[in-house]
Amino acid sequence: MTEIIIDKRFCGPPNSGNGGYVCGRLARHISGGAEVTLRAPPPLDKSLDAAATADGTWELRDGAKVVATGRAASVELARVETASLQEARAAELLALFKPHEHPLPNCFVCGPARAKGDGLRIFAGPLSRHGQLPVLAATWMPDQNLAAEDDLIAPEFLWSALDCPTGFACNFDQQSGSFEKTPLLLGRMSARIETRPRPGEGCIITAWPTGRDGRKRMAEAALHDEAGRLLAVARTTWIAVDRNVLLGRTS
Repeated sequence: MTEIIIDKRFCGPPNSGNGGYVCGRLARHISGGAEVTLRAPPPLDKSLDAAATADGTWELRDGAKVVATGRAASVELARVETASLQEARAAELLALFKPHEHPLPNCFVCGPARAKGDGLRIFAGPLSRHGQLPVLAATWMPDQNLAAEDDLIAPEFLWSALDCPTGFACNFDQQSGSFEKTPLLLGRMSARIETRPRPGEGCIITAWPTGRDGRKRMAEAALHDEAGRLLAVARTTWIAVDRNVLLGRTS
């Protein structure tokens, strides 16, 4: 059993952990590709237990409550979208929200209120590719304070970087060229890391929707370096919720 504390710096909604970050923390215990399901809002600044179960899966527990479960998984995508640095920078100019309109301005990954070097400040917007399936893109320059002991970016931050862009992809309407503003919470995330970048190495994130099923919205994402080398891929399932649920005001 291992203790995990989700520092308040790594919030998504105001009172709970960013989904991708939490999934990545639990996935550290799993070799290779992993699938993590979030079962309750991950509390901040509280001692949680990560423990293996008899069937080989892992659980993240808050006392008797199971916050998340993780297992080994093969994460293969039917397609992997790419974008140039110039394309990604242009897409960022079309990002979903103006800073004062963002629903979670302090989100560790996509919050515009976070300072450089504190939050990841990943602002995904649509690529200008007419006649193709919608693809969002953003740039990311990982900070030195995200490095693990081997001086490569810690894996949970790659999971984080691939998280929010898929949520925005789920809400993008290609026909109108605009975004829905349906509140979404990450329900499940699978990721496979090929290689981890060093601090200061520019990265490009692409994300695209793959389907809907009732309240569920699915998307995939990829992380490349500026030379086009694939770093990681992810598959996500988001759940449409009431805004009060997103903000942790109701259970």
